[in-house]
Amino acid sequence: MEVKRELSQFDLTNIIVGAIVGADIYIASALTAGLVGPFSIVLWAVAGLFAIAIAIVFAYCSYYVPRVGGPFAYVSEAFDDFYGFLTGWSMWIAELLALPVFAIAFVNYLQALVPLTPAAGVAVKALFIGSLTFVNIVGVRAAGRLNDALTIVKLSPLLLLIVAGLGVFLVRPETVIANYTPLLPLGLDNASHALVLIFWAYAGFEIGTLPAGEVQEPQKTIPRAIVSGMLIVSLFYLLTNFVLYGLINWTELDQSTVPLVAAGTILFGSAGALIMTVGALFSVSGSDESGMLGSARLAYAMAIDGLFPRAFAKIHPRYGTPYVILIAQGAIAFILSNVGNLSGLISFAVLNLAFSFLLTCFALIVLRRDDGANLRGQHLLPLAGIAICLFLLSSTTTFDKIAGVLVILAGIPIYLFYSPKTDIGHLKDLFLSEEAVFLRRLEAKETYLANLLGLLRTVFRWVGRPRTRG
Repeated sequence: MEVKRELSQFDLTNIIVGAIVGADIYIASALTAGLVGPFSIVLWAVAGLFAIAIAIVFAYCSYYVPRVGGPFAYVSEAFDDFYGFLTGWSMWIAELLALPVFAIAFVNYLQALVPLTPAAGVAVKALFIGSLTFVNIVGVRAAGRLNDALTIVKLSPLLLLIVAGLGVFLVRPETVIANYTPLLPLGLDNASHALVLIFWAYAGFEIGTLPAGEVQEPQKTIPRAIVSGMLIVSLFYLLTNFVLYGLINWTELDQSTVPLVAAGTILFGSAGALIMTVGALFSVSGSDESGMLGSARLAYAMAIDGLFPRAFAKIHPRYGTPYVILIAQGAIAFILSNVGNLSGLISFAVLNLAFSFLLTCFALIVLRRDDGANLRGQHLLPLAGIAICLFLLSSTTTFDKIAGVLVILAGIPIYLFYSPKTDIGHLKDLFLSEEAVFLRRLEAKETYLANLLGLLRTVFRWVGRPRTRG
């Protein structure tokens, strides 16, 4: 059966927003306070522009290569499976590193409610990662419905923070002026590294790119949806951070592991701290649960191409999920959550993301065609994306660069060992079929602002609907 899907600009914008905004805002906001102070708000805007440029490159690649696999598929099509593998390998490493980041953040926010000993913290991380791995194996669809139902719980604290914070600034403008003065107390020496940490919060747009065959007028719709979706995300991030840095002096933020709890306490006392903590715990759990399946799907796609261990392509006979790779990822995430720190894990994740994005930008140069495809900026944007990726790569720490080279090199023997093997043809056909792609998109969770946008659209349609008189 041929499955068709006509996605409008609003539909695609909603998917982009839902793929990006997660628990990152609970984590990244305070990491740069000790690097550049309140100047971080400027870097949030710059990072948004960087992400928009690369996101459009991804969208154009999806137009030329309308099949599942993301950057792995784009680079393989443009060059060959070796470079495609290196792209997918780096992307998988980056997505894998997000799992321990959220585990660490969960423990940090839980400690705001319940003091934990070091041993208890390790136990909580094990329970957190283990339970989410279990949920992904046996109850993905149920978990998705629960995640949607809890969207308001996750989004409300942040919207409350923005509205209340802006209200305080109107009444007491001297507060925001004092906390933003001076704007750049530490100079620009650490600005590039701070930008790397902030860019991580915008990652996710690579998941939001869809096969162009599902989109109405893809030449116009895809770039417009990408830009509008990224602008919505950027505005949301900027408002949240503007309030945060206006309420709390950067010197205090630098010492905080739970910045939004501190902001909630200032605005609403202990009740505010409780609201922000609960919101963070739900958000972190939802983001990690979504990311765990996303990274598993990428490893699964590479496994059925014969480029990863065949075991990673094993599907649970009852639940239909890639359970082997899910268990492997959970074990790795638990280890990293106990040996790594937030800024280090995020910085290394961005290095791997930037490498995979870099190869994707080169891929668009090869894939683009002038006949029959009038995609605006398709000649200039990949060049801008290459410059951005090189900047991000150069802005990571020396340790990240050395470790990144070693990790990428470690992928080469894996490729050489597995690439001669025959891929699992019937699984590959099933995975890449249009119907399978469509059904997986229907199962994808729209979180945070995406759900809010959908709700607002429904309300406006209902209000604007003509009434019939009885």
